[in-house]
Amino acid sequence: MIPTQTKPVEVITIAEPSPIYHPPLPIELNLADIDWEILTPHIMKEYLSDLENGSAPNTAYYSLTTKDYENLSNNMAEIKRYIKDTLHIIEFYREYDKEDTDKEKVSDNK
Repeated sequence: MIPTQTKPVEVITIAEPSPIYHPPLPIELNLADIDWEILTPHIMKEYLSDLENGSAPNTAYYSLTTKDYENLSNNMAEIKRYIKDTLHIIEFYREYDKEDTDKEKVSDNK
């Protein structure tokens, strides 16, 4: 049998913010050690002598001026500062979201 009367549908609206997604932090850096070799004029003379004798290692050397080394050092410090600042911002928003969630739980318990 088909009922002749229809029941009204009760609509309930619940205003609830959607949860904020917090992606995991990237894996920490795993940097390889660098073998620094300082070529002084004395060491360079020895290397050139060994090179002429054919006993020098077949190695390419790169050089930096004092200013370039200072720039490299400043760039690394700037990268560290940027990473720290970014991590502080991420931590702020995670704590901010956690506080909002804690406040909602307290208000729900009342």
